[in-house]
Amino acid sequence: MSAPRRALIVIDVQQEYFDGLLPIQYPARDESLTRIAEAMDAAEQAGIPTVIVQHEAPAGFPVFAPESPTFGLHPEIASRADTAAHRITKPFASVFASTGLEAWLREREITTITLVGYMTNNCVIGSAAAAEPLGFTVEVLSDATGAIGLVNAAGSAPAQQVHETVMALLNSNWAAVAATSDWTDAVRSGQALVGDNLVESAAREGRGDT
Repeated sequence: MSAPRRALIVIDVQQEYFDGLLPIQYPARDESLTRIAEAMDAAEQAGIPTVIVQHEAPAGFPVFAPESPTFGLHPEIASRADTAAHRITKPFASVFASTGLEAWLREREITTITLVGYMTNNCVIGSAAAAEPLGFTVEVLSDATGAIGLVNAAGSAPAQQVHETVMALLNSNWAAVAATSDWTDAVRSGQALVGDNLVESAAREGRGDT
């Protein structure tokens, strides 16, 4: 198997998730931020292009409004922004919708996108699902992403449950999920990460495997 041609996609590591209305709860946001920075540094060392994405809502919106102080990148990411190969804003959960990212990746013959950033339960899962019909292989770094707890008319789930459930879901079909350290090892060795599949994941659940 040939080595994957990767791009690291850093999704929405904005102050909204630290000082705004949507603080990341699990994994601990400072820890996930450290892992994101490590992934960016590893990508730079390996010559993997990094794409920095920011979510942009309409002016006056309560979150991600472009004029708000929480629209900006976290300083850890802002300090690395000059080395990014590409920067985009997006209006939807998917990094592909109305951004031109697909064309940018294809021009560089990228086959695999590695997703880090926020949130697990919105833009990460939305981007992974959107990549499937486009033919991109997806990797998600479980400790370099993060979720919030949810309560609504359909039910409720704490942030850890949300995050761990989405990671299991992604690894069953849409992505290869791994820790940042394992991804860094794979990058250095030129190897692809291997995910699972839906049939075997379901069979294990039926047997009570853990």
